[in-house]
Amino acid sequence: MCGIVCAFDLKQKSEILRPQVLEMSKKIRHRGPDWSGIYSDEKTVMAHERLAIVDPASGQQPLFSEDKKLILAANGEIYNHRELRKQFNGTYNFQTASDCEIILALYKEKGVDFVDDLNGIFGFALYDVEKDGYFIARDHMGIIPLYIGWDQNGTFYVASELKALEGVCTKIELFPPGHYMSSTDGAFVKWYNREWTDYDAVKENETSIAEVKKALEDAVHRQLMSDVPYGVLLSGGLDSSTLLMLGILNCIRFLLG
Repeated sequence: MCGIVCAFDLKQKSEILRPQVLEMSKKIRHRGPDWSGIYSDEKTVMAHERLAIVDPASGQQPLFSEDKKLILAANGEIYNHRELRKQFNGTYNFQTASDCEIILALYKEKGVDFVDDLNGIFGFALYDVEKDGYFIARDHMGIIPLYIGWDQNGTFYVASELKALEGVCTKIELFPPGHYMSSTDGAFVKWYNREWTDYDAVKENETSIAEVKKALEDAVHRQLMSDVPYGVLLSGGLDSSTLLMLGILNCIRFLLG
């Protein structure tokens, strides 16, 4: 699950805001009981509460590029990170096996035009030291929560939960799903655009049970990505029972090779 609390556009000295951000991060520690990390310099403060699922040994956050000029605090899972890593053989030196580190490599290569490459659920904040700029994005459907706010001095905050911002920010907004924001202009940009959201584009489509079944199986297989044991909670409904059975079948297939 994980959680982030970040402060950008600091209007007070970072040594004053750092302990405040740590207190804000404590409010969402239930999201990440395995590790608490923080980065701060004179321009920004970034805190992270980690639930270790992928690369529990070296995936502590905030994550850094090799030259320490890009810093990332992320909440989520990038399901296609292994496939994306292949394009960086010999061009980017990954520091961890974390699924989220691919965000740093993609940003370094493409700037802000990479979010649609990610297959996953996420809410993240990235800081570019050289440009003194931040980049924030949320997944396509808003599966991962993300909020932004400003305190009375104008310092800008990003957090995984509303409670982290309460009592500090005088203005709070929901970060919209399927959007990103860059410090270049501070505007929300919609990155997730699909034709199927328009009824006229799909009204003649025919239902294929086989395609739906394969899509569901692929989704379950994709989301079993984990370096630690996992479990399933059943509500007793047909949907959770179906997902459980598909998960078991995928595990059997993996064990049988």
